[in-house]
Amino acid sequence: MKKRKAPPQPQTRLIGYARVSTREQTLDLQIDALKAYGVLDDNLWVEKVSGAASKRPQRDLAMLDARDGDTFVVWRLDRVGRKIMEVYELVEDLKQRNIRFVSLTENFDLSTATGKLMFGMAALWAEFERNVTIERTKSGMAAAKARGRPAGRESKLTPKQWERVEKLLSEGWTPAECAEKFKVSRQTIYNRYPAEKVAELRGEDENE
Repeated sequence: MKKRKAPPQPQTRLIGYARVSTREQTLDLQIDALKAYGVLDDNLWVEKVSGAASKRPQRDLAMLDARDGDTFVVWRLDRVGRKIMEVYELVEDLKQRNIRFVSLTENFDLSTATGKLMFGMAALWAEFERNVTIERTKSGMAAAKARGRPAGRESKLTPKQWERVEKLLSEGWTPAECAEKFKVSRQTIYNRYPAEKVAELRGEDENE
C-alpha cells in the first residue's frame, strides 16, 4: 500500500508595507528597499495617506494578510503608525499571531531585550520629530500671517511677476493666458485673482 504524501505546507512569506503622505511624490525608495529584502510583488501593500490619518486601509489589509510564521516588513518605523501606542499595539498584535516584525532602517530584533529597548526609543523619537515639525509649521504660518503674507507654500512667482500679471489682467488677458505666459498652473493665477478681482481690475461690474 502506497504511503500517502502529506499535503504541502504553506511557505512563510515576507509581507511588505509602504506608505507616503499625499504631499510626497513617490514610493520608489521604500518599494526598492522592501524588494531588496526579499518581498515579492504579490505580498506588497502600498498607499498614499497622511501620517495624521486615522485610517490606513492598505496597512490593515496587509496585517490581515499576514499569517503564522510570516514576517511583516516596513522601510521605517513611522510608516506604520503615528503614535507610539499605535505602533506598539500593531507589533504586539503581530507577536501574538507569531508574525515577526522587521523595520529595515532601524534594524530591530524584537526577540532581544536590547532590540525592544531600541524599538521603544525609536518610536518615541519618531513621534518627537513629528511634533517638532508640526510646531515649526504652525510657527512659520503664524509668522507669515503676522507679516501680512499668505500662509502655505511660497509663491511660484516673484513680486515683480505678480505686478506684471495684474497689469496684463487689467489689459484684458485671461488668467489662462497669464498662466501659460509665466509657466504656472491656472489655479495659481485664479487663487490670487478670482473672477471678481479681475473684473475690479478692469473696472467692470461682474453682475452686468
